[in-house]
Amino acid sequence: MPSLPRPATGPGSRYTARAATTRPRPTPRHLNIAALTRRLTPRDLWLARMLHEHQVLTTDQITRLLHTGRRSAQRRLRTLHRCAVVDSFRPLTATGSAPEHYTLGPAGAALLAAHAGLDLAATGWRPTSTGRIAYSPWLGHDLGTNDVLTHLAAHHHEHPDIHLELWLSERSCARRWGDIIRPDAYAHWRDGEHLLPFFLEYDTGSQPLARVEAKLTGYAAFRTATGSTPALLIHTRTHSRDQAIRHRLTSAARELNLPVATTSADFTTDSPWGPWWTPLGPSSHRTTLTRLPVHWADLTPAAGLAPTDADTALTLPVPPLPPTEEPTS
Repeated sequence: MPSLPRPATGPGSRYTARAATTRPRPTPRHLNIAALTRRLTPRDLWLARMLHEHQVLTTDQITRLLHTGRRSAQRRLRTLHRCAVVDSFRPLTATGSAPEHYTLGPAGAALLAAHAGLDLAATGWRPTSTGRIAYSPWLGHDLGTNDVLTHLAAHHHEHPDIHLELWLSERSCARRWGDIIRPDAYAHWRDGEHLLPFFLEYDTGSQPLARVEAKLTGYAAFRTATGSTPALLIHTRTHSRDQAIRHRLTSAARELNLPVATTSADFTTDSPWGPWWTPLGPSSHRTTLTRLPVHWADLTPAAGLAPTDADTALTLPVPPLPPTEEPTS
Protein backbone atom coordinates (compact mmCIF):
# COMPACT_ATOMS: atom_id res chain seq x y z
CA MET A 1 0.00 0.00 0.00
CA PRO A 2 1.53 3.36 -0.97
CA SER A 3 2.19 5.99 1.64
CA LEU A 4 -0.38 8.76 2.02
CA PRO A 5 0.74 12.39 1.62
CA ARG A 6 2.76 13.78 4.51
CA PRO A 7 1.23 16.84 6.22
CA ALA A 8 2.99 20.07 5.33
CA THR A 9 3.17 21.35 8.90
CA GLY A 10 2.74 20.15 12.46
CA PRO A 11 3.84 17.00 14.32
CA GLY A 12 3.51 14.75 11.26
CA SER A 13 5.76 16.91 9.09
CA ARG A 14 9.53 17.23 8.93
CA TYR A 15 9.70 20.80 10.17
CA THR A 16 12.24 22.03 12.66
CA ALA A 17 12.61 25.50 14.11
CA ARG A 18 14.92 27.66 11.99
CA ALA A 19 13.89 30.78 13.87
CA ALA A 20 11.30 31.60 16.48
CA THR A 21 9.28 34.64 17.35
CA THR A 22 8.24 35.36 20.92
CA ARG A 23 5.46 37.53 22.23
CA PRO A 24 6.63 40.76 23.87
CA ARG A 25 5.93 40.94 27.58
CA PRO A 26 6.77 43.63 30.13
CA THR A 27 9.50 42.36 32.40
CA PRO A 28 8.85 43.23 36.05
CA ARG A 29 11.77 43.89 38.33
CA HIS A 30 10.57 41.19 40.70
CA LEU A 31 8.18 38.28 40.20
CA ASN A 32 5.41 38.70 42.75
CA ILE A 33 4.41 35.06 43.11
CA ALA A 34 2.14 35.75 46.09
CA ALA A 35 0.03 38.14 44.00
CA LEU A 36 -0.75 35.33 41.57
CA THR A 37 -2.52 33.20 44.17
CA ARG A 38 -5.81 35.07 43.69
CA ARG A 39 -5.58 34.88 39.89
CA LEU A 40 -4.58 31.31 39.15
CA THR A 41 -6.96 28.36 39.11
CA PRO A 42 -6.18 24.68 39.79
CA ARG A 43 -6.29 24.16 36.01
CA ASP A 44 -3.61 26.85 35.57
CA LEU A 45 -1.36 25.09 38.06
CA TRP A 46 -2.03 21.78 36.32
CA LEU A 47 -0.94 23.33 33.02
CA ALA A 48 2.28 24.60 34.61
CA ARG A 49 2.97 21.06 35.86
CA MET A 50 2.24 19.64 32.40
CA LEU A 51 4.65 22.06 30.74
CA HIS A 52 7.31 21.20 33.31
CA GLU A 53 6.76 17.49 32.62
CA HIS A 54 6.39 17.54 28.83
CA GLN A 55 8.43 20.66 27.95
CA VAL A 56 6.30 22.01 25.07
CA LEU A 57 2.63 21.90 24.05
CA THR A 58 0.91 23.70 21.20
CA THR A 59 -2.33 25.68 21.40
CA ASP A 60 -4.21 22.80 19.77
CA GLN A 61 -2.81 20.24 22.21
CA ILE A 62 -3.65 22.37 25.25
CA THR A 63 -7.16 23.10 23.92
CA ARG A 64 -7.66 19.39 23.36
CA LEU A 65 -6.72 18.54 26.94
CA LEU A 66 -8.68 21.40 28.52
CA HIS A 67 -11.77 20.43 26.46
CA THR A 68 -12.71 24.01 25.84
CA GLY A 69 -13.18 26.28 22.85
CA ARG A 70 -10.05 27.43 21.05
CA ARG A 71 -10.80 31.11 21.71
CA SER A 72 -11.35 30.46 25.42
CA ALA A 73 -8.06 28.57 25.59
CA GLN A 74 -6.22 31.34 23.74
CA ARG A 75 -7.60 34.02 26.05
CA ARG A 76 -6.48 32.13 29.14
CA LEU A 77 -3.08 31.39 27.63
CA ARG A 78 -2.58 35.07 26.85
CA THR A 79 -3.37 35.91 30.46
CA LEU A 80 -0.92 33.28 31.72
CA HIS A 81 1.69 34.63 29.31
CA ARG A 82 1.28 38.19 30.62
CA CYS A 83 1.73 36.82 34.14
CA ALA A 84 4.90 34.96 32.99
CA VAL A 85 3.41 31.63 34.05
CA VAL A 86 4.03 30.40 30.50
CA ASP A 87 6.37 31.43 27.71
CA SER A 88 5.54 31.03 24.05
CA PHE A 89 7.11 31.00 20.61
CA ARG A 90 6.07 30.28 17.06
CA PRO A 91 8.64 28.47 14.91
CA LEU A 92 9.38 29.60 11.39
CA THR A 93 8.38 26.80 9.03
CA ALA A 94 9.25 26.20 5.40
CA THR A 95 5.60 26.57 4.39
CA GLY A 96 2.48 27.77 6.17
CA SER A 97 2.34 28.96 9.75
CA ALA A 98 3.09 26.99 12.90
CA PRO A 99 0.77 27.20 15.90
CA GLU A 100 1.79 28.95 19.09
CA HIS A 101 4.05 26.73 21.20
CA TYR A 102 3.95 27.05 24.99
CA THR A 103 6.65 26.31 27.54
CA LEU A 104 7.00 26.93 31.27
CA GLY A 105 7.64 30.58 32.13
CA PRO A 106 9.65 32.08 35.01
CA ALA A 107 6.62 32.65 37.24
CA GLY A 108 5.32 29.17 36.47
CA ALA A 109 8.63 27.62 37.47
CA ALA A 110 8.74 29.70 40.66
CA LEU A 111 5.18 28.63 41.50
CA LEU A 112 5.99 24.96 41.08
CA ALA A 113 9.10 25.32 43.22
CA ALA A 114 7.11 27.11 45.93
CA HIS A 115 4.38 24.46 45.93
CA ALA A 116 7.01 21.73 46.22
CA GLY A 117 8.94 23.58 48.93
CA LEU A 118 12.07 23.55 46.77
CA ASP A 119 14.47 26.06 45.28
CA LEU A 120 13.87 27.29 41.74
CA ALA A 121 16.98 25.42 40.57
CA ALA A 122 15.24 22.13 41.43
CA THR A 123 12.75 22.70 38.59
CA GLY A 124 15.54 22.70 36.03
CA TRP A 125 14.14 25.94 34.58
CA ARG A 126 16.61 28.47 33.16
CA PRO A 127 16.07 31.82 31.37
CA THR A 128 17.33 30.06 28.24
CA SER A 129 14.95 27.10 28.50
CA THR A 130 12.40 28.36 25.96
CA GLY A 131 15.12 29.24 23.46
CA ARG A 132 16.68 25.80 23.75
CA ILE A 133 13.32 24.17 23.08
CA ALA A 134 12.46 26.52 20.20
CA TYR A 135 15.68 25.78 18.31
CA SER A 136 16.01 22.13 19.29
CA PRO A 137 16.41 19.71 16.37
CA TRP A 138 14.13 17.37 18.36
CA LEU A 139 11.21 19.81 18.45
CA GLY A 140 9.21 17.96 15.77
CA HIS A 141 9.86 14.64 17.50
CA ASP A 142 8.74 15.93 20.90
CA LEU A 143 5.61 17.52 19.45
CA GLY A 144 4.77 14.31 17.61
CA THR A 145 5.06 12.29 20.81
CA ASN A 146 2.91 14.77 22.70
CA ASP A 147 0.35 14.86 19.89
CA VAL A 148 -0.25 11.10 20.09
CA LEU A 149 -0.65 11.18 23.88
CA THR A 150 -2.84 14.31 24.01
CA HIS A 151 -5.24 12.71 21.53
CA LEU A 152 -5.40 9.61 23.72
CA ALA A 153 -5.95 11.64 26.89
CA ALA A 154 -8.64 13.84 25.33
CA HIS A 155 -10.60 10.79 24.11
CA HIS A 156 -11.95 10.54 27.66
CA HIS A 157 -14.04 13.69 27.10
CA GLU A 158 -16.22 11.86 24.58
CA HIS A 159 -15.98 8.38 26.15
CA PRO A 160 -15.81 8.67 29.97
CA ASP A 161 -15.21 4.94 30.44
CA ILE A 162 -12.00 5.15 28.39
CA HIS A 163 -9.03 7.14 29.61
CA LEU A 164 -5.29 7.54 29.75
CA GLU A 165 -4.56 6.72 33.39
CA LEU A 166 -0.87 7.59 33.34
CA TRP A 167 1.47 9.51 31.04
CA LEU A 168 5.17 9.82 31.80
CA SER A 169 7.45 11.96 29.67
CA GLU A 170 10.80 10.97 28.24
CA ARG A 171 12.55 12.73 31.16
CA SER A 172 10.48 10.86 33.74
CA CYS A 173 11.17 7.57 31.97
CA ALA A 174 14.89 8.31 31.96
CA ARG A 175 14.76 9.15 35.66
CA ARG A 176 13.23 5.74 36.43
CA TRP A 177 14.76 3.40 33.87
CA GLY A 178 17.47 5.36 32.07
CA ASP A 179 20.18 2.83 32.92
CA ILE A 180 18.35 0.25 30.76
CA ILE A 181 15.93 1.97 28.36
CA ARG A 182 14.97 5.49 27.29
CA PRO A 183 11.50 5.43 25.70
CA ASP A 184 9.82 8.58 24.44
CA ALA A 185 6.90 8.02 26.84
CA TYR A 186 5.25 5.49 29.11
CA ALA A 187 1.48 5.31 29.58
CA HIS A 188 -1.48 3.28 30.78
CA TRP A 189 -4.51 3.06 28.48
CA ARG A 190 -7.65 1.93 30.30
CA ASP A 191 -10.83 0.80 28.54
CA GLY A 192 -13.16 -0.82 31.07
CA GLU A 193 -11.46 -3.98 32.32
CA HIS A 194 -8.74 -3.79 29.68
CA LEU A 195 -5.46 -2.15 30.72
CA LEU A 196 -2.68 -1.57 28.21
CA PRO A 197 0.62 -0.53 29.84
CA PHE A 198 2.99 0.56 27.09
CA PHE A 199 6.23 2.25 26.19
CA LEU A 200 6.03 4.56 23.17
CA GLU A 201 8.76 5.02 20.60
CA TYR A 202 7.94 7.89 18.23
CA ASP A 203 9.97 7.25 15.09
CA THR A 204 10.59 10.22 12.78
CA GLY A 205 12.53 8.22 10.21
CA SER A 206 15.83 9.91 11.04
CA GLN A 207 17.43 6.88 12.71
CA PRO A 208 18.87 3.93 10.78
CA LEU A 209 16.80 0.77 11.04
CA ALA A 210 19.72 -0.97 12.75
CA ARG A 211 19.53 1.53 15.60
CA VAL A 212 15.78 1.02 15.94
CA GLU A 213 16.32 -2.74 16.06
CA ALA A 214 19.04 -2.34 18.70
CA LYS A 215 16.49 -0.79 21.07
CA LEU A 216 14.71 -4.14 21.35
CA THR A 217 17.66 -5.56 23.24
CA GLY A 218 17.22 -2.91 25.91
CA TYR A 219 13.51 -3.65 26.29
CA ALA A 220 14.27 -7.36 26.58
CA ALA A 221 16.85 -6.54 29.28
CA PHE A 222 14.26 -4.41 31.07
CA ARG A 223 11.81 -7.31 31.08
CA THR A 224 14.45 -9.67 32.48
CA ALA A 225 15.67 -7.21 35.13
CA THR A 226 12.26 -6.10 36.40
CA GLY A 227 10.00 -9.07 35.67
CA SER A 228 7.42 -6.70 34.18
CA THR A 229 6.10 -6.74 30.61
CA PRO A 230 4.60 -3.56 29.18
CA ALA A 231 3.93 -3.49 25.45
CA LEU A 232 6.20 -1.55 23.09
CA LEU A 233 4.33 0.65 20.61
CA ILE A 234 6.26 2.16 17.70
CA HIS A 235 4.56 5.08 15.96
CA THR A 236 6.08 6.13 12.65
CA ARG A 237 5.29 9.00 10.32
CA THR A 238 4.59 7.13 7.09
CA HIS A 239 3.24 3.74 6.10
CA SER A 240 6.36 2.99 4.06
CA ARG A 241 8.58 3.56 7.11
CA ASP A 242 6.24 1.40 9.16
CA GLN A 243 6.58 -1.44 6.67
CA ALA A 244 10.38 -1.14 6.69
CA ILE A 245 10.46 -1.27 10.51
CA ARG A 246 8.17 -4.28 10.59
CA HIS A 247 10.33 -6.14 8.07
CA ARG A 248 13.45 -5.39 10.12
CA LEU A 249 12.09 -6.04 13.62
CA THR A 250 9.72 -9.00 13.30
CA SER A 251 12.33 -11.73 13.68
CA ALA A 252 14.15 -9.97 16.53
CA ALA A 253 10.91 -9.33 18.45
CA ARG A 254 9.94 -12.99 18.09
CA GLU A 255 13.34 -14.21 19.28
CA LEU A 256 13.26 -11.85 22.28
CA ASN A 257 9.60 -12.63 23.00
CA LEU A 258 8.67 -8.95 23.05
CA PRO A 259 5.10 -7.63 22.58
CA VAL A 260 5.60 -5.01 19.86
CA ALA A 261 3.00 -3.26 17.69
CA THR A 262 3.48 -0.56 15.06
CA THR A 263 1.45 2.04 13.21
CA SER A 264 1.97 5.28 11.29
CA ALA A 265 0.53 8.77 11.16
CA ASP A 266 -0.85 7.91 7.73
CA PHE A 267 -3.52 5.95 9.60
CA THR A 268 -3.79 7.26 13.17
CA THR A 269 -4.23 10.97 12.27
CA ASP A 270 -6.33 12.26 15.20
CA SER A 271 -7.57 8.87 16.49
CA PRO A 272 -4.57 6.83 17.67
CA TRP A 273 -6.87 4.64 19.79
CA GLY A 274 -8.47 3.23 16.64
CA PRO A 275 -7.85 0.01 14.66
CA TRP A 276 -4.45 1.08 13.35
CA TRP A 277 -2.01 -0.97 15.46
CA THR A 278 -0.49 -4.15 14.07
CA PRO A 279 1.39 -6.56 16.38
CA LEU A 280 4.62 -7.85 14.89
CA GLY A 281 4.08 -11.29 13.45
CA PRO A 282 3.57 -13.06 10.13
CA SER A 283 -0.25 -13.18 10.31
CA SER A 284 -1.14 -10.21 12.49
CA HIS A 285 -3.93 -7.81 11.60
CA ARG A 286 -4.59 -4.23 12.62
CA THR A 287 -6.43 -3.79 15.89
CA THR A 288 -7.28 -1.15 18.48
CA LEU A 289 -5.36 -0.23 21.61
CA THR A 290 -8.13 -1.82 23.66
CA ARG A 291 -7.74 -5.16 21.89
CA LEU A 292 -3.95 -5.33 22.25
CA PRO A 293 -4.11 -6.63 25.87
CA VAL A 294 -6.32 -9.44 24.53
CA HIS A 295 -3.66 -10.24 21.94
CA TRP A 296 -0.94 -10.27 24.64
CA ALA A 297 -2.31 -11.92 27.76
CA ASP A 298 0.87 -11.55 29.88
CA LEU A 299 1.18 -7.74 29.88
CA THR A 300 1.96 -6.10 33.22
CA PRO A 301 2.67 -2.48 34.24
CA ALA A 302 6.32 -1.45 34.37
CA ALA A 303 8.15 -1.87 37.64
CA GLY A 304 9.47 1.25 39.35
CA LEU A 305 6.29 3.35 39.26
CA ALA A 306 5.74 3.53 43.02
CA PRO A 307 6.95 6.77 44.68
CA THR A 308 10.21 6.57 46.59
CA ASP A 309 11.94 8.75 49.15
CA ALA A 310 13.87 10.33 46.29
CA ASP A 311 10.68 11.65 44.67
CA THR A 312 9.42 15.19 45.15
CA ALA A 313 6.24 16.95 44.08
CA LEU A 314 8.09 17.82 40.87
CA THR A 315 8.91 14.21 39.97
CA LEU A 316 5.53 12.60 40.68
CA PRO A 317 3.27 11.84 37.67
CA VAL A 318 0.99 14.62 36.46
CA PRO A 319 -2.65 13.68 35.72
CA PRO A 320 -3.08 13.63 31.92
CA LEU A 321 -6.27 15.70 32.19
CA PRO A 322 -6.88 18.88 34.23
CA PRO A 323 -9.08 19.07 37.31
CA THR A 324 -12.78 19.63 36.64
CA GLU A 325 -13.62 23.27 36.16
CA GLU A 326 -15.77 24.56 39.00
CA PRO A 327 -18.97 26.31 37.91
CA THR A 328 -19.07 30.02 38.54
CA SER A 329 -21.83 31.36 40.76
